[in-house]
Amino acid sequence: MDINLKPKPINFKFGEYINKGFELLKKDFGNVFTAFLVCVVMSIIPFCGLLGMGNMYRYLHKINKNQPASPGDIFDFKDFMPYFILQLIVFGGVLLIYIPLVIVLALTGALSNNGNDAGPLAMIFIIPYVVFIMVAVYYFALKAFYIVPLISLKGIKDIKTAWNISKVMTKGNLIAILLFSFVVSLLAQIGFLACGIGVFLTIPLAYTANYFAYEDAIQQIEYDEITEIGSKNEF
Repeated sequence: MDINLKPKPINFKFGEYINKGFELLKKDFGNVFTAFLVCVVMSIIPFCGLLGMGNMYRYLHKINKNQPASPGDIFDFKDFMPYFILQLIVFGGVLLIYIPLVIVLALTGALSNNGNDAGPLAMIFIIPYVVFIMVAVYYFALKAFYIVPLISLKGIKDIKTAWNISKVMTKGNLIAILLFSFVVSLLAQIGFLACGIGVFLTIPLAYTANYFAYEDAIQQIEYDEITEIGSKNEF
């Protein structure tokens, strides 16, 4: 059976993802928690943070489908290059948007050393530019929301292809995704607010809730070519 992707804007089911995340976490907390700890170890290894995250979502997919899986599956480096390239792109993008700010600060410092007060003039540029940076970072992060699961769950290795698909999937859903990410992050931090070490019990929720958001989205853009041909023939 040939399964293909047909990118389209996603029907984002905010509450459903969080509820299903709770259910999966309760159902198999021990294994999910162990996998989370392994993911933390992966994040310590240089350039392996996104790889560990992607492997975590693949692991959650397996246990959700009752397939054989082990927390040790997080230590899988076969998808290292796509995530490495993605991290280089992110690093390059961040460096690029900060260059003008560094230049302005350097010029301001040079003028100040010469006895000129360039502070007010610099602030006229810096304040709106910092706002621009924040908006740009959030925008691109939200548009790239589905890149990691497209790599880990669908095996799309080309970052440009994953980016183009993610752009279509997030169309019209940026506010919903932002609110979802905020709520999930807040729920994940409840353990820290309650008793410090409890954060290790609640942070895995962020992974399980995100997994269901990714899983549902991918199901919405998948289509079975054979079934689709059969459906057309019926008419």
